Amino acid sequence: MKLNEVVPWGRTLQEYKLMFNLSDTDLNKKILGCGDGPASFNAEMTEMGYSVVSIDPIYEFSEDQIKQRVQETYQPIISQVKQNADRYVWNNFHDAQQLGDARLAAMEKFLLDYETGRKAGRYLSQSLPKLEFCDNQFELCVCSHLLFLYSEQLSLDFHIASIYELLRIAKEVRIFPLLKLDCELSPYLDSVINLFYGQQFNIEIQSVGYEFQKGGNQMLKINR
Repeated sequence: MKLNEVVPWGRTLQEYKLMFNLSDTDLNKKILGCGDGPASFNAEMTEMGYSVVSIDPIYEFSEDQIKQRVQETYQPIISQVKQNADRYVWNNFHDAQQLGDARLAAMEKFLLDYETGRKAGRYLSQSLPKLEFCDNQFELCVCSHLLFLYSEQLSLDFHIASIYELLRIAKEVRIFPLLKLDCELSPYLDSVINLFYGQQFNIEIQSVGYEFQKGGNQMLKINR
């Protein structure tokens, strides 16, 4: 991974709860966060005594390197959001500036926790579709803004291999959102559902209490 290709964008524990319909029971599970990036999810969960391991290739870089990249990309991201404001639902955030402020706060909380978390093994530089974990090491995997969102960049084979890998290490996988970057439904969704349903996995689309991309208020839930 090249740092100048990374666009860091952090989300909070509250957003994770909404995106993945996380109940109190879910929060007490051993959780893998896939593609967490500079989210404050792990930091907030750890503060509350919960168990989360986050993976993302960005974790090969230092705190200072990630911080610098956040500073470089922040204004371009906000400008792009403003230009495409009609694609988004402004319920959780009033405007692009409030969104940006929330993202910066989440990323700052992440950065304050990052080096401690890396030493504790809570932030690991790993990438799908092959992960360095044991079978059944986790009870729940949540995959945020990676699979389906980047359907134009990542192939169907990559999606299938990645989901098999996540199901190898976790009993349950939840993926959000189901839309691409252009807010259109991923063309891979039906193929993934048909494949895993045909192999006796429990798979369903669930509505969630979070919507920022218009129409992006659903997650895919798969159990084995």
